[in-house]
Amino acid sequence: MHRSSCVAGMISLLWIPSVALAASDSKETGGWVAAIVESTLKTDSDHIRQFAFDGDPSTFFASEQNPTTTDSFSLTFDKPVALKSISVATGAPSGENKLDAGELEVSHDGKEFKLLAKFADGAAKAEADGQKVVAIRIRPTEDMKHPLAIQEIRVESTPRVAIFKYPVEFVVDVSDAPEMQEWADKCARICERTYPMINEELPSEGFRPAHLVKMTLKKDYRGVAATGGTRITGAVAWFKRHPDDVGAMVHETVHVVQAYRYGRGGNRNPGWLVEGIADYIRFFKYEPGKAGPVKADKHYDGSYRVTATFLNYVSEKYDKELVRKLNAAMRQGKYSEDHFKASTGKTLQELDDEWRATLKS
Repeated sequence: MHRSSCVAGMISLLWIPSVALAASDSKETGGWVAAIVESTLKTDSDHIRQFAFDGDPSTFFASEQNPTTTDSFSLTFDKPVALKSISVATGAPSGENKLDAGELEVSHDGKEFKLLAKFADGAAKAEADGQKVVAIRIRPTEDMKHPLAIQEIRVESTPRVAIFKYPVEFVVDVSDAPEMQEWADKCARICERTYPMINEELPSEGFRPAHLVKMTLKKDYRGVAATGGTRITGAVAWFKRHPDDVGAMVHETVHVVQAYRYGRGGNRNPGWLVEGIADYIRFFKYEPGKAGPVKADKHYDGSYRVTATFLNYVSEKYDKELVRKLNAAMRQGKYSEDHFKASTGKTLQELDDEWRATLKS
């Protein structure tokens, strides 16, 4: 299990109604529109909300409790689309937990909804004739006697709405500091939204990222944040003093995606590079321009922002795929310094000398 501990200066479980980005990256590309998913229903186990819109009929959202007429499940687009048609299939693949009495609704402003179709035998389908829509909502019209499962939502529109390519749900535990609920909700939403970008930046063959992440805030944690597997722990004291430091949690989310294990022979990946890649994603992809200057007395293995700045320099000058290559090797436990020479023709020390010559004293 990889464990990272980020310290000051270097830089549920309680359900929350969080939202997340649907696109394959953090921007609209090729005319695609991103979406967020929200629900009043708690998620059952790891049958997360985004599974209802991931294009995979073998996955599904499942509610923990039996829905009532006050509950809903909605998909909201980042901007209005001309809706051609929509279909919703409820129930688990086994056929259980369908929505038999319910309505499929649409909204032009995300506030007021109108009926588009009624559910029958767990399904709803309708033509929308190109009407402008910014949100759709699924709502029971009778209290249910069993949990709800939503297998797949299919939307045909112009522009098209991107499915969740990297479905994920962050579950937050603030039982140690309930006053941090609002901050934690915001942070979880941002990390969910950033998840697709992180995965696009750190791919490797055959790798499938985790889809459930647990984020806990603890009063007795004295650093900033740490990650072990899919569990992120943050320090209440730090985030109370630095509420704008959401990037620290994005850094920890990178560790979840890295999913590094021991290398061959039991050797670990170098810590300076593990942390450097996490800060590279944070400071050069998530919040570019905020890494700050690095002094000339630092070296490539200075970790965190120092290594991140070094990686950015080498990537920009020699090989824009460098970090992806390093990540793939580290994920397979096959990293060595030779990867730098293979990508640049220079040794780490030569690259370090060259990079440091560009820094100010």
